[in-house]
Amino acid sequence: MRFLDRRQAGRKLADPLRARQERGALPDPVVLALPRGGVPVAAEVARALAAPLDVLVVRKIGAPFQEEFGVGAITGDDEDALFDEDALDRLGLGADALTLAVERERAELRRRERLYREGRPAPDLRERTVIVVDDGLATGVTARAALRFVRRREPRRVLLAVPVGARETVDLLRAEADDVICLHQPAHFIAVGLWYDDFDQLSDADVLAALHTAAER
Repeated sequence: MRFLDRRQAGRKLADPLRARQERGALPDPVVLALPRGGVPVAAEVARALAAPLDVLVVRKIGAPFQEEFGVGAITGDDEDALFDEDALDRLGLGADALTLAVERERAELRRRERLYREGRPAPDLRERTVIVVDDGLATGVTARAALRFVRRREPRRVLLAVPVGARETVDLLRAEADDVICLHQPAHFIAVGLWYDDFDQLSDADVLAALHTAAER
């Protein structure tokens, strides 16, 4: 299974979620996108479910020699980053070696929160069905941080929904969510972008446009 782009992936991802909604399994849903890549996917999911769309800013902490390889992540209320201890051990790294990276990502997280929220408060997730959406799962460390952030806000249910993901990562994250929906779990994963024909980088303007369109709807 391949996807043309993130929006097509979002429309396909919406199908199993809509089926759950029709069975009454998604009461009072809210869709939270992990920006930037998760936003166009989540926009299609929110449209299909007639649910509000918002963002949950999580910043990945990359390995020093390969920033795209996530070894940790941080959310808005974290005093400390969440690290993948197994990954650190395999790479021979200690958390203290990533202090500067954590501070850099914390600053970027604050910038994005101010920009994307435009003065709006974060949504109240208490007793709601929260669907966390991204464009794919590699190491899963950002998704894990996001799910734990949501759990602390006392939702009724937490779901993770992605078009594609590494099979072992999907299995690990089932312990963090009430349900995990992943359309494609290839045996040889390598990277999220390889499963999309169009995987262009998104801008802050793209995120804001999607949020404005969802709010108008």
